[in-house]
Amino acid sequence: MEPVEGELAGLLAAGERAAFHGRPVSGISPLQQAVEVARVAGRSAEATAAAWLLGVSLGASGRYGSALTVLEPLTTTQSESAERRLFAALAASTAASVHRQLGSHAVARTLDLRAEELAGESAEAAFDARLGLAADAVGLGEEGPAREHMDRAAALTEGRADWWRQRVRLLWVRTEVALLVGDPAAAGQTAERAVVLAEASRAPRHVAKSLLFLGISQVHGAETAEAVQTLRRAATLAESLGTLPLLWPARALLGALLEPSAPKEAARALASARNAVLQIADDLPESLRDLWLARPDVAALLGGE
Repeated sequence: MEPVEGELAGLLAAGERAAFHGRPVSGISPLQQAVEVARVAGRSAEATAAAWLLGVSLGASGRYGSALTVLEPLTTTQSESAERRLFAALAASTAASVHRQLGSHAVARTLDLRAEELAGESAEAAFDARLGLAADAVGLGEEGPAREHMDRAAALTEGRADWWRQRVRLLWVRTEVALLVGDPAAAGQTAERAVVLAEASRAPRHVAKSLLFLGISQVHGAETAEAVQTLRRAATLAESLGTLPLLWPARALLGALLEPSAPKEAARALASARNAVLQIADDLPESLRDLWLARPDVAALLGGE
């Protein structure tokens, strides 16, 4: 193996491991190095793969502005290369996820449609695009389209037992749809399945997000005591991973639930949530920062200081 090839393989492996099975922030440095090494060596395919993984790691860490700076150039490819179009599709889906987190579901839908167009014969990219479209529809309150896109994504998982990440994410959207139609019991059962699968897959970030969905489902089902325990677990794990997008809602919900019975713990939880929200804002350009801070739940959280 050539020295550059070996170095690149090591950096990409470290970055991918951090993005999906560890602390995403730990993947940022090796993936930045991988992008640079690949570009200098003229390895465009590896540079593109590393850039997409870098966008994933940045987004998962809550560095949304930096993530979009990395991802958006990848989505505009005019290349006929199947590999380049694959990563352009994956980048568009990842960028769409960032915009959903910021509260821009219409922008996310445009990117997910772009991802679907670019996906070609790639089942992985097509899955991400279709599931993204389902999540966009949930955010816009559109039950019918959400179910349609979700079913189209689910069809692609048939016969792919190794698709743990896709199956966990599919369960998240199923949970969201159940909550959208006012069925917290079904949402909770689905979220519990996501927790089990993520734990079996040794994917702590996905465990934390699954716990967050479970906690939200328990809140909607008036299972307050259970929700407090679940959200504590979600917040503790999210904090250990440095995943601000999971930390702030878990702490915010926990704080709201605890205010009547444990005001000191509630105050600490809410302060932690506000700090995470402001850290996310610090990485955003002005236009997106204003949008983020105006997101209703974010504005309500900051308004309660």
